[in-house]
Amino acid sequence: MSSVDGRVVAFCADDVGLVDGVAESVAALAAAGRVNAASCVTTAAGWRSAAAVLRIAAAPLALGLHFNLSEGAPLAPEMRTTWPAFPGLGRVLASAAIGTLPVAAIAVEFRAQADAFADALGRAPEFVDGHQHVHALPGVRDAVLDAICAWPDVPAVRNTAHVCGPAAALKRRVIEASGGRALERALVARGLAHNAVLLGAYDFTATDYRSLVQRWLAAAPREGGLLFCHPGPDMAGDAIGAARRREADYLGSAAFADDLAGAGVTIGPAWAKRSSSGG
Repeated sequence: MSSVDGRVVAFCADDVGLVDGVAESVAALAAAGRVNAASCVTTAAGWRSAAAVLRIAAAPLALGLHFNLSEGAPLAPEMRTTWPAFPGLGRVLASAAIGTLPVAAIAVEFRAQADAFADALGRAPEFVDGHQHVHALPGVRDAVLDAICAWPDVPAVRNTAHVCGPAAALKRRVIEASGGRALERALVARGLAHNAVLLGAYDFTATDYRSLVQRWLAAAPREGGLLFCHPGPDMAGDAIGAARRREADYLGSAAFADDLAGAGVTIGPAWAKRSSSGG
């Protein structure tokens, strides 16, 4: 595609705070104009150190809350009485499907994680999404949306109803069906800003990340596309550390700039108030 296509895609780096070094990688990529948003895990032990890096980052960067229910431990005492440690994505998905999630405690936990964001950064999140997309699950999405609609400045929300691209077909369909489509209907009904299309899903084992990004760029709409990524260092004990390093290396490279130009894509915002068809 040529540069006359003039498409805009947001590049959002997830997991800031979850793993040491991710914040530094994201700040460097933002300074180079390679990502324009970052989503933060405030339950992690490294969150406040990561927030300190973000506060002094030279480049403008939209910052959001990466609501976590599946890795590590909760912040709120109400949540810890039910889940002293988060039970893992499989159990969260199963509990959501049969309606046994501790919804009241989840609502309190969301507020605690949002407060931890504001305490460390001095501002509320500009957008909200979920670690492993938990914000879209039944029993979770209403708690999240009810909370943010009461904020003075209502943030945008990551829409997971249309997960497009070349890889991980089953994963993409599960994300959509486990709550993404219902989330989009709720976002439209409440008039909340959201992306039209989500790009970036894969299984983290593919070694040719450039080829994936090229195909995600080809699948992006003219506007409203959001590509989530996980750049960072390859830290011991991190299950996707090798993928983080591959992503960081490519996103910081001249090849990525060439691929953006070749696809006629610039990096920019994805959020808008949209109809259910993405218009």
